[in-house]
Amino acid sequence: MRKRVNVFTSIVLITALLLAGCSSGGSRSESAESPDRTSGEKVKLTAIMIKHPLTKPLADMEWLQKVEDAAGVDIEWQEITADWGQKKGTMLASGDIPDLFIGPNVITDADFAQFQGLFQDLTEILDLAPNVQTMFSERPETQRIATQADGKIYGLPKYQRFWPDTASRQYINQQWLDELGLEMPTTWDELYEVLLAFKERDANGNGDMNDEIPMDWPGGIGGNFNAALLLGSMGITLSEGSSQGYFVEDGQVKNFLIDERYKTMVIFLNKLYKAGLINPEVFTHDYTKYQSIARGDGDTAKVGFTWGWVASDRFGERVASQYVSLPPLKVSDDYTGKLSWSYDYNSLNYGVNHIVMSARTKNKEAAMRLINELYDPEVGMQVLFGSIGPNIQDNGDGSYTILPPGNPEMDPGTWKWTSTMADHGAFYIPDSLQLTLGKDMQEVIEQSEPLQEALQVDLDKDVFPAMFIKYSMMDNNTMSLNNTNIMNLAESSFAKWVTKGGIEAEWDAYVREAQKAGITQNLEIMQKYYDEYRSNH
Repeated sequence: MRKRVNVFTSIVLITALLLAGCSSGGSRSESAESPDRTSGEKVKLTAIMIKHPLTKPLADMEWLQKVEDAAGVDIEWQEITADWGQKKGTMLASGDIPDLFIGPNVITDADFAQFQGLFQDLTEILDLAPNVQTMFSERPETQRIATQADGKIYGLPKYQRFWPDTASRQYINQQWLDELGLEMPTTWDELYEVLLAFKERDANGNGDMNDEIPMDWPGGIGGNFNAALLLGSMGITLSEGSSQGYFVEDGQVKNFLIDERYKTMVIFLNKLYKAGLINPEVFTHDYTKYQSIARGDGDTAKVGFTWGWVASDRFGERVASQYVSLPPLKVSDDYTGKLSWSYDYNSLNYGVNHIVMSARTKNKEAAMRLINELYDPEVGMQVLFGSIGPNIQDNGDGSYTILPPGNPEMDPGTWKWTSTMADHGAFYIPDSLQLTLGKDMQEVIEQSEPLQEALQVDLDKDVFPAMFIKYSMMDNNTMSLNNTNIMNLAESSFAKWVTKGGIEAEWDAYVREAQKAGITQNLEIMQKYYDEYRSNH
């Protein structure tokens, strides 16, 4: 899940190399080869895969080689692990693109609108992919996700079924609490006192009074595992991490970046920071450093309170057993309102534009054969969890079991991302597939239990259905430009206010600046589309 952080984690790298590697893309003559399938000759295709840095080379994935063989294709892969955002614009503007793109929203709806004619409308050839048609039939929402306002389909989604209602769990070191004779905190004030004890009383017991980090997060405002999760203490229901602040409350689209409850949260974080209770590198460390610190030193933990996907992933196998998940804290003793959390089911189980085809692909039939293979259920589980054999056991009765990591030193989540495309792939896992999940996914379900009451939200009135809404090109461009300006203001202000204070004096001026940056305009646009969506669904 580290991979989802607004990471699991961003992807962004080297135009010259990319263009060189893709220069034999769909516009080249070799892609025009259309041999008789019975001859055994494979059609050559080119593809870009946006993958996680941990993931091994695609050539080493057993399942993928079988898929290429079954589809009768030989793919020349470009494997991108960083800086895709910097490369993409130059490539699309040149028009020299590969036959296929694979990855999470690797090509966006905005790209379809801006570069019209560059991408294949799959509705014209969907009959060549019966497995995709089955997905659309069994999960009609996947077709809604894929379909543009004009009825065309340029990118296909994924559906992975098994993930819980939220990406984030809230963790505290129970062993430290026990060693110091402390109770589990239930309010922000109690959390402050607990974190102060973690700092001042050698919570991990190694004799070093300065190596404990009472609280840590990846440094941003919203998104998975970030501090905005504390807004649930005041009844704000985030959705899909609300990385840009947008949320819905009783049918009204809002943005917490200009909400008084956000100011309350920032004041509390500044109180913690001034007391030395937040990692001083919170706004400068990268996600890798954030993860490694939480994994401690051998059996000695270093972080007291934080957020993550699952304990074994966040803290590693050596110290994960010291941590427990806990429900949202109340903002104060006298708070009587609801407690909420981040409802992320849609973004966890569905994905937008996970495979996209160039309109210039010379052998569209071969490309669709590959797509059809990827959306076969037995293939889909291997795209997500790894190959049958090293990663998945075929039980011989139509059921399957996820195997423990081949490397006993590695946690299951890391092992999955090392082994296969994982969540970044294009695939469909039907509800009928009989698959016993691995230890990490079983832990996710167990560690989500403290949040279940807070996740009983009104999906019609308190969750923004971002994945199912398609904006016009003009509105999309307007919102994108506004959001860039809004987040530049918000991120710099947030870091300053947490570390140095000053939000009380600067709040009114900041709100006015956010409104000038376009936050009010975006809210009006989103409310219009949200109301239309609700009236039609």
